[in-house]
Amino acid sequence: METYNFFLNKAGRLRSGWRLGIFVVAFAIVAKLVEMMTLVGLSLLLGRYYQDFLAGYAGFVVQAFILFISATVVGAACGTVLEDLPFRALGWAVHPGWLRDFVVGSIIGAASVLLAALIGMIGQGFHFKFNSLTVSSAMGKSLFFSAMLFVFAAAGEEVLFRGYPLQTLTRARLAWLGVLLTSLPFAAAHLANPNVVRGVTFANTALAGLWLAAAYLRTRSLWLPLGIHWAWNWTMGAVLGLPVSGITKLAPTPLLRLVDTGPQWLTGGAYGPEGGAICTIALLISIAFVWWAPWLKATEELKKFTDGENAISQQPHQQGELDQQGARTNRSS
Repeated sequence: METYNFFLNKAGRLRSGWRLGIFVVAFAIVAKLVEMMTLVGLSLLLGRYYQDFLAGYAGFVVQAFILFISATVVGAACGTVLEDLPFRALGWAVHPGWLRDFVVGSIIGAASVLLAALIGMIGQGFHFKFNSLTVSSAMGKSLFFSAMLFVFAAAGEEVLFRGYPLQTLTRARLAWLGVLLTSLPFAAAHLANPNVVRGVTFANTALAGLWLAAAYLRTRSLWLPLGIHWAWNWTMGAVLGLPVSGITKLAPTPLLRLVDTGPQWLTGGAYGPEGGAICTIALLISIAFVWWAPWLKATEELKKFTDGENAISQQPHQQGELDQQGARTNRSS
């Protein structure tokens, strides 16, 4: 009769719940250390002006850097130490089709937010005007630098929420639990943003977490959700001039200017589409598209990394038993 082991699973590995707990604790420690080292380095370089530096646009870049480095290092370390997996298993590898996944994800993300904007326009919630041509230089800088920021910020959030936590539970055949345990904290992390619409914001952001998790599970790579994530934010802020999760200063000179005339329940008001019904509708449509699109699929190598537990090899143990049996046979003869 098979006995239950509280710490180890059938593959001889530490159970996924313990692995997830180790990641959370290690990430909290490493993120704090990286933050402290970053702040010390900035204070040495900039002196007393470093706080002003962080209060501006650069503060978002520094925050994204801390998140990305910490989650990547801890995720890769947990995969190696706890599950004997290579760095490629984390989803950042340049695998066959990675660029296609990133480009397709970018198109899906941009198209989804444009769909939300179209729904808002049809519902007479808002309309758009082109920015003045006199700010074309500033507009170009805003489009470019905000793109860099949104890619980096999205990479940090993806490797944290769709990285090791979701992946280790997927290997334990608990992908549904992984989606739940990553989407809800992802939503909660946005509740401190300006102009938040608590109930709707939480629901829509959790829905976005499901959307991005579906993108990961279809490809077992972080490139598709990264493309979706950054392009959604960039199109919303830098192209359409909409608030991105309540924040307006990430793209100071957008291509278009928003004229919001609709009810907040529809458009999200000062928080942006993610606080309104237009986001809910667009996300539901895009989730269905991502999940059922037949040409979104993982490579065999990436599927192998996440389809099940990486069992501990029994060959050394078995060889040791054979050697002992051989020694006993020689002694008896």
